[in-house]
Amino acid sequence: MTPKPSDDLAGTFARLGGADDGPVWSALWDDLCHQASVYDDSFLALPYLAAIADGRAPGARSDAVLMAGLVMSAADDERTARYADEVAVLLPAARRLLEAEGGDASTFLYYLQCVLAFEGDRVWSAGRLEGLREQEYEIECPSCWSDLFIVFGDDGAFASAGDPVTVDDPPEAALFPADPAALAPLPERLHRTATRAGHEDVARGLTYLFGRATCPDCGDVFAVSDRVEAC
Repeated sequence: MTPKPSDDLAGTFARLGGADDGPVWSALWDDLCHQASVYDDSFLALPYLAAIADGRAPGARSDAVLMAGLVMSAADDERTARYADEVAVLLPAARRLLEAEGGDASTFLYYLQCVLAFEGDRVWSAGRLEGLREQEYEIECPSCWSDLFIVFGDDGAFASAGDPVTVDDPPEAALFPADPAALAPLPERLHRTATRAGHEDVARGLTYLFGRATCPDCGDVFAVSDRVEAC
């Protein structure tokens, strides 16, 4: 779907602030970020979204931050520089929402990715943390290229080839979670943020995401995050 022409943006954003903004936000998401895609015109929405995020314009700050975070996760260097003023507004707004987020792990992860996007990260802001919600990643072995599932949910923690198995049928391949004290700076900050926010499942998942796995087909041991990043 082609995004709404830029000269229609002002009119659409002007409709926010009514009794029910849901349909307006739905139209904006469909036109500017359809199925999480980012278009050229998506970036033209950033001044409007920043104005909402800091209260200069009506609308839900959470929607504004989430949409802007998705857009900035796809920014190149030129757009990062062009929209630096907007990002300077959006980053503290995203941090406030992240700190205020309670028990919803999905929303917490979305805000966490927004913070990363506004900070300039173009890897982990781009949806790659969302596997922590499902407690599962689908990747390829770097040696034999088998399709693997990295699972660290209620059924156990393991790497399996093909369809995920359950704890009643465990594979031989193992996962090796990282020691939180030995994580690199960014993973350590993510782990600390999740722990402080009370999202223990997310924090635990991060140790597997930034840990190692054994391929059940060829026995190669590799860094899970490297393969997730390559997806």
